[in-house]
Amino acid sequence: MQHEVTKTQNLLTTAGKIAEEGWARRPLWRYNRKEIKAPAWRIKEWDYYSVMSHDHKFSLCVTFSDLGYAGLFALAFIDLENKAVAQVDAIKLLPMGKLGLKPHSGDYSVAWANSQFRIALSRQGPKRRILVGAPSLKLPDERVGLDADLTLVQPKSLESLNIATSWASKRRAFYLNEKINCMPTSGRLRLQDDLIMLEESESFSVLDWGRGVWTYSNRWFWASASGLLEERIFGFNLGYGFSDRTPASENAIIYDNKIYKLAEISFEIPASYLDQWKITSSDGRFEMTFDPVVDRQTKTNLLVVKSNQHQVFGYFNGYTTLDDGTKLLINNFPGFAEDVYNRF
Repeated sequence: MQHEVTKTQNLLTTAGKIAEEGWARRPLWRYNRKEIKAPAWRIKEWDYYSVMSHDHKFSLCVTFSDLGYAGLFALAFIDLENKAVAQVDAIKLLPMGKLGLKPHSGDYSVAWANSQFRIALSRQGPKRRILVGAPSLKLPDERVGLDADLTLVQPKSLESLNIATSWASKRRAFYLNEKINCMPTSGRLRLQDDLIMLEESESFSVLDWGRGVWTYSNRWFWASASGLLEERIFGFNLGYGFSDRTPASENAIIYDNKIYKLAEISFEIPASYLDQWKITSSDGRFEMTFDPVVDRQTKTNLLVVKSNQHQVFGYFNGYTTLDDGTKLLINNFPGFAEDVYNRF
């Protein structure tokens, strides 16, 4: 399950299948929409950022996506103290590759806006920038209005978790993804008239960068956290259920900017998403409980299109073990875990 790809290469063959499936520490696959053997309305492209402030106990999530038949944009403020979510979103019909998302996760800039909110995302060298605003968004504590200007730092030494896999039932359906955890984040966040300044020592972000063609119905599980553990960079990415993971998993610890791969992971999710979860690994190197605080749930049922998403924010407790046997103890470490079903 752990084939590591080490050479830069084209993602797809002339037959439209992944040339070499597996995982990598850097984005080595070259993605090209023109090589995809699927109609434009089936191609999925997205940039998703989640910013977590440990000291101020909130997360800010930004979605900029082109799902082929629809563009989806969302801005969410998750308030861990008030145990509530404020969100605004919008849909643009049939963008099919015209939103400006790039075939790589390098330098770029994209923007979108309507009368309710605006999003601008960019990267130049080691710095990424998130500019968002939603002047009429009602926040969980009754304040109104949010805007943010945040800078995320992605140092050269920071490894990311990259994966290229396909579906056993349809090898031309593929999932190309890069998860960049543990990006120190600074800047300002304004909630109505109150200004919050974020510092790199307490705020960290993850980027979920993805491109692909999916099968019609999917359910996946994902968990992510980033921060400092005894003054050292620490985080993790866990994911399964989406595509055939025989070539490689996307389960990994990030410690001192380096990736340490894990074996299979499983989530034990209770009947209520707000009760305690248990997360275990087949090799015994990741054993955690997850104590939920707030469930960011969205549900859509339009017969042909159906979605049920639970992105749950809370705190992880337990331990994880590095390749050399070093055990890292985790206590009330903020992050999220999700259970998502999509049919479209």
